[in-house]
This record gives sequence, C-alpha cells and structure tokens, in this order.
Amino acid sequence: MTTVTTSRYDDVLERYDAVLGLETHVELGTVTKLFCGCSTAFGAEPNSQVCPTCLGLPGSLPVTNGTAIDYSIKIGLALHCDIADWCRFARKNYFYPDMPKDYQTSQYDEPLCTDGYLDVTVDGETFRVEIERVHLEEDTGKSLHVGGATGRIHGATHSLVDYNRAGIPLVEIVTRPVRGTGHKAAEVARAYVTELRDILRDLGVSDVRMEQGSLRCDVNLSLMPKGATELGTRTETKNVNSLRSVEQAVRHEVERQAALLDAGERIVQETRHFHEDTGTTSPGRSKEEAQDYRYFPEPDLVPLAPPAEQVEAIRASLPEPPSVRRARFAGANGFTAVDIDQMTNAGVIDLVASTIDGGASPTKAKGWWLGYLVGRANELGEEVTELAIGPAEVVRISALEDDGSLTNKLARQVADAVLAGEGGVDEVIDAHGWKVAGEDELIAAIDAVIADNADTADKVRGGNLGAVGPLVGAVMKATGGAADAKRARELILEKLGQS
Repeated sequence: MTTVTTSRYDDVLERYDAVLGLETHVELGTVTKLFCGCSTAFGAEPNSQVCPTCLGLPGSLPVTNGTAIDYSIKIGLALHCDIADWCRFARKNYFYPDMPKDYQTSQYDEPLCTDGYLDVTVDGETFRVEIERVHLEEDTGKSLHVGGATGRIHGATHSLVDYNRAGIPLVEIVTRPVRGTGHKAAEVARAYVTELRDILRDLGVSDVRMEQGSLRCDVNLSLMPKGATELGTRTETKNVNSLRSVEQAVRHEVERQAALLDAGERIVQETRHFHEDTGTTSPGRSKEEAQDYRYFPEPDLVPLAPPAEQVEAIRASLPEPPSVRRARFAGANGFTAVDIDQMTNAGVIDLVASTIDGGASPTKAKGWWLGYLVGRANELGEEVTELAIGPAEVVRISALEDDGSLTNKLARQVADAVLAGEGGVDEVIDAHGWKVAGEDELIAAIDAVIADNADTADKVRGGNLGAVGPLVGAVMKATGGAADAKRARELILEKLGQS
C-alpha cells in the first residue's frame, strides 16, 4: 500500500467539498425500558436490571412504553418533523452477543417522525441540517473486552456482556447528507450536536450525558472534488461521545481521506473507531455491501397510531426553543449574535449564564469562560464542562479582581491552581500568599526600586516617561506579581515629579 502524508484540513477544503451525515442516538429518560418494566437507572451492578422480556427468553411478550412514544413525538415536533398517523415496529435480524434475542426491535420503512430540520449558526452563518427520520428502537447491551491493551475485541482474552442497557428506549435521529459547509464542516457538525443536545435537555426527554452514553453520535463523512456532482465513498465513525470529539472526528477524516485520494487510492466504505487520546480514527468493519437485516413487521406488537389530538397536546407543551432563549439572554446582557454563537458552539453559554446569575458582570463572565477557560480545556484535552472549576469559583475570582484583591495575572494563577485541584479559590490564595500588595508594601517596593535604578529614575524625572516601564516591571518582580501595575505606575510618576 502507498504511504500517504496527511493533508492539512484547510488546504484540503480548498480542493474538496466535505459531505456530512450525522446519526445521533439518544437514550430516553424513561423510568422503565421500552418493552418491559426493568429499571433504566445508570450504574447498577451488571445484569441486575434484566427480565425474560429484555433477555428475549421464550414465551415472553413485549408491551410498548407509552412515555417513550410521547418523548419520541416531542423530539420529532421540536425538529419540525411530520408525525406519522400510523407506523409500526420491525425486527432487525442480526447476531451480536450484546443483543440476546438475535434481533433488535426497531423501526424500518415506517418511522414515527420524518422530514424535519434543524438550523445551526457558525460564525454568523446559518446552515440548515435536514432530518430524514427520527425513529424509536431498543438499545443493545454492552460488551466488555477484557485482557487486551485497547479495550477492544482485538487482543482481548475474553469478553463479558452487561445486559442492563438492553431494551432501554433509544431514539435515532438521522440527517440527510449535509453539503455546502465549506471550511466550517467540522464546526457545523459540532454545532448541530450541541444544538440538538440543548433541545433534548430542554424537552426533558433525556439527560443527554455523552460521557455515560445516553447521547452518542455516528459521524459519516465523504469527500467530493470541487465541482463534482457524485457523492464520494463515506466512512462511518461510530459512537463518538463528546462534542469536542465530533469536531475532531470530522477534521481527522477530512485529512485522512484527502491524503488517500491525493495518492490515487480509494476510500474503503467502513465503520471506524474514534480514539479520544489521539483524535484519530482506525478501521472497524467493512461495509462494502448493504447488510441484509431481513426486516419484517414485529408480530408481537400492535402498530402505533398516535391520535391527532395527542400530537397537538404534545406540541402545545413544548418549551421555547433554545435559540429563542439565547436571544433573550443576549438582549438582557448586551451580547451580540456573534457572542452568543461563539459561546454556544464552545459549550459555555450555560456556564456564562450561571456566572452572571452568581453576580459577575456579563463582560467578565464571557471573558473568563470564552477567553480563558475554553483555551485551558483544549490544552488539557477536556470538555470545558468537565473542568475542576465552575461558575461559583469564577464568580469569586471575578469579585476579587473587581475589588482590587487580585490582579489579572494573579487571578489567572488562582484559576490555574483551582484547575490543578489544589483547592477552592480562597484556600489557594491563602496557601500561595497570592494577594495584591497593600499601599504601604507597594510604596516600600517602589522606594527600593528607585534607589536601585537611579539612572532610570533620573530619565523619568527628566521627562522620559517611556523609562517608567522598566521601573514598573521591577516593582512587579519585587512583589512577586502581587502589585497593581496601574497603581504602581501612578506612584512612581508621583514620586519622580511627573504626576
């Protein structure tokens, strides 16, 4: 095989158009499973929440969870979908050990919700993502591969299966091919999943905890040479479980596929695994030919026929869309549409709102989260919501900045110490002795600096105000960065007759 060199993302998108397809799987927040009364609580002992129905034992019969149907309709309506007045479940036949029945009860050619859309905004530009279908199915169990280095089946000594998750109601939201995103393909993918997560959370249909698998995304991607009309061969990166990883998966596949195409090789249609530690993908299984799942109508379940009045009652209960709430938030706090767009796509808008509610100014709240902590999260390879610092700590640091107890430099040092797990804000300040120097301490430091730098001081006395900078720097060094630089400058000029 030819050795290829990965192309840079922006260079690639000068020559190719990226086509996205996003399949998002959402575990619904029902108390019981889709077809039985077993609990859906997360984190229970393996195989402690199972019964003959979700294990597919002979003679067991399913009964559909009505709340799951209502939740699915809610999702469809929020995504501007048409709601079917008649549909049914089907059996999707395949054997994997995480599906004990040898088939999955799903929906095939008759889904509950079809033909919707979701608009997302990136850098002030709005992109419409068309929704092909929203269908309801049961989740599978979880395979655990033991003894290998990667946690995958390759190299494992044995495998275990936990069936607690088998049968949990799962909604799959499938987009049509998303084209025309240009250089913003990765950002559009992330913005779509972000907006979808916010909608689902506001609807109250799921806790959308990506780290627990209740929201996960399959990222499909193909490349087309500029000007081409035929779609390229796509890959499907499975079970991407963070917003950051959705963006990284798109970027990596754009670069990887372009490198192969530029080298004259072909793209293999396959599933791929995403690696959180490297931001790269690796081959899964080939999907060169369509799978024959031998779908047929589920004989043990009656069709679904939600009455029009039920659908309209659910429509009337929908909360305002997140986009409307954000617009009101922007107006109340003086944020621009671009500000809101940036905060939303960075995943910090709720953090900013909580920080403002805690007493910080809108400017400070936005500056801390979007201007500093997002960058630190990227450096640490974490989601910003997972950082060891939250709105309460940012409110406290901001207040200490406002009252002059911390300089901007010291405030960031405090934040970094909190991020490092050294303790709370005040605990960190006390431990390190980080506080702005008092007036007496500052004057003493200035006197010492002037005495030690007589030549520079004379230049200032003579009217060369540019020479004051080194004196201020010396004061900052002498106080360990604990001085207010602006106040230090004012006092130096005053002492040297230039106030």
